[in-house]
Amino acid sequence: MIEVFDESFPLARAFTISRGSRAAAQVIAVRISRGGHEGRGECVPYARYGESLAVVRAQIEALPEGITRAELQAALPPGAARNAVDCALWDLEAKQAGVSVWRLAGLDAPKPLVTAYTLSLDAPEAMEARAREEAHRPLLKIKLGTPDDMARLEAVRRGAPEATIIVDANEGWDAAVYADLAPHLVRLGVALVEQPLPAGGDDALVGLDRPVPVCADESCHDRASLPGLAGKYDMANIKLDKTGGLTEALALRDAARAAGFGVMVGCMVGSSLAMAPAHLVGQGAKVVDLDGPLLLAEDRDPPMRHDAQGLHPADPKLWG
Repeated sequence: MIEVFDESFPLARAFTISRGSRAAAQVIAVRISRGGHEGRGECVPYARYGESLAVVRAQIEALPEGITRAELQAALPPGAARNAVDCALWDLEAKQAGVSVWRLAGLDAPKPLVTAYTLSLDAPEAMEARAREEAHRPLLKIKLGTPDDMARLEAVRRGAPEATIIVDANEGWDAAVYADLAPHLVRLGVALVEQPLPAGGDDALVGLDRPVPVCADESCHDRASLPGLAGKYDMANIKLDKTGGLTEALALRDAARAAGFGVMVGCMVGSSLAMAPAHLVGQGAKVVDLDGPLLLAEDRDPPMRHDAQGLHPADPKLWG
């Protein structure tokens, strides 16, 4: 039996990027029950890709009850719906076999991961104050993508002088803006820039000097995306809601590395149930951004544990 649930998790603070703001994480959870065992998964429908709660729910509800993980890859396109079902099927298979997902997938035992912590887009003085509050964290990610980004960059660096900083422009710049900001990114010690140009206009990155590594996010979905990244990007950001689940995410990770790209593993804003499978993909990644649960006012029980070592693997009672 495949059950689908619309769920909402309030955020600790409003989360703002260049495309808008939200106060809660709206997710879809899936539970698959077979033979006395249950598997769970979660996804975040994303309007940027034409997804909504209703659309994703309909995709999942149209699947046959006994669908296998192999059959699922062709039954649904890469995206949120396939992600939730794929992860639920991994969880189910592990419980049926009495082993962890990482063993089932032939992976090494997962270790805690240092994750970025995201500061959402705000006025420079507000971002400086937030950076100062979070300056103890080793890795901060700041949302940018407006004409006033230089002031925000300076403000965050003042607030967190020791933290490593990565920036996410969410397609909000053009080639001229990136070229103008690049020397300042170097001066301020920025380690990575995510998706500075729109996915449909990123050919302008070809031949452009990239003194700070540039990571594809909206331009990278699954393995079929990789040929289009060549010459434009240094890294690929793997998100399970884009790949359509853990199955393709693991394959994309291996293919990206083989093609010479660095790997980043990211997330939409969701609960620990969504981060648990991504945590396996994040093992060995150059950059990990799985802070979804850290941004919530309330999480699932049991939540993934986060401490000075980083984000720990999920309790099997949650997933895996």
